Amino acid sequence: MRVNVEKEGIRQTVVQRKTAGFSKAWIGGILFTFAIAFVGTCLTKFPVIDRLGPMVTAILIAIIYRQFAGYPEAIRSGINFSAKRMLRFAIILFGFKLNVDTILHQGLGLLARDVGSIAIAILVTMMVAHWIKAEPSLSLMLAVGTGVCGAAAIAAVSPIMEGKDDDTAIGVGLIALVGTLFTIAYTLLEPIVHMTNIQYGIWSGISLHEIAHVAAAAAPAGQDALTIALLAKLGRVLLLVPLCLILAAWMKKKGSSDKQSKIEFPRFLFGFIATSLIGSYVPIPPIIMQNLATASSFLLTAAMVGLGLNVSFKALRTKALKPFIAMLAASVVLSIATYLSIIL
Repeated sequence: MRVNVEKEGIRQTVVQRKTAGFSKAWIGGILFTFAIAFVGTCLTKFPVIDRLGPMVTAILIAIIYRQFAGYPEAIRSGINFSAKRMLRFAIILFGFKLNVDTILHQGLGLLARDVGSIAIAILVTMMVAHWIKAEPSLSLMLAVGTGVCGAAAIAAVSPIMEGKDDDTAIGVGLIALVGTLFTIAYTLLEPIVHMTNIQYGIWSGISLHEIAHVAAAAAPAGQDALTIALLAKLGRVLLLVPLCLILAAWMKKKGSSDKQSKIEFPRFLFGFIATSLIGSYVPIPPIIMQNLATASSFLLTAAMVGLGLNVSFKALRTKALKPFIAMLAASVVLSIATYLSIIL
C-alpha cells in the first residue's frame, strides 16, 4: 500500500512539473510574439518603414531572427498558439468593424472570384510542378495553401493526403515566406496600381496567401480596403471545406487512402459573422470600437510573428526548391490574373 502511495505521489509530481513547464512555455511563447510585434509597431514610426506597416515589419524581424538564432523550441507551444488560435481570435474581433450590408452587396460576387482564384492556383502550380518534375505531394499542398488560406489549408489537407510531418512544416514555411514577399510587394505597389481602395482590397483578398498577409497588405489602403479584403479572403477560407471533401473523394478513388480523414470546419467564421452582426446593428460607443480595432491589429501582428518564425531558408534549399518554384509561378500568375480581372 505504501509503495503504491509513493508511486502515485511521484506520478502526480511529474504531471505537475510537466504542466508547469508547458504553462511557462505557452506564456513565454505568447510574450515573445508580443515583444516582436511591439518592436515592429514601434519601428513603423520611422520613414520608409511606415509604408510597410507593423504586421509586415514584425514578420520580417521574425524571419531574420529565425535564420540567425534558430527557432525558440523551448516556447514553441506559445508561438503556435499566437500563429493559429490568436489569429482566429483577432479576425473575430475585426468582425465588429464589418458592415453586414457590405456582405449582402459584395459577398456573392466575391465568392465567385474566390472560386476562380483557387482554380488558378491549383492548376498552375500542378502544371509547373509536372513540367519541372517537382515532388507532387508537397506541390499539391502548396497549391491548396496558395489558393485557399495558407498554412491552415496545408494543415487541413495534409492528413487527407497522408503527408509527412516535414513536408507539412516545409509547406507552412514556404507559404509564410512567399506570402510575406507578396505582402511587401503589394504594400509598395498600392500607391501606383491605379485602383480604388475597394478594388485594391478585393485584389489583396482574392490573391494573397494567409489571412494575416491580406490584413497586412490591405491595412495601408484604409478601413474600407481592409474590410472588403478580409471579406474576400474569408470566402476562400469557407471554400476549404468543400475542397477538402473533393480531395478526400479523389484520394479514396485513387486508392491512396482507405481511412476517413477528419476535416476541421473553420468555426471562427461563426464568431466573425456574430461580431459583424453586433457591430452593424448594435450601438457601441466609439471608444470601445477603437479599442477593439487596436486589439485586433496588434493580435494580427503577433500572429504574423508566429508565421515568420516558421521560415527556414536552410530547409528551402533542399527538397523544397522545385515545389517552391511551382508555387511562386502560380502566385505570380494568380496576382496578375486577378489584378486584370478587377481593372478591366
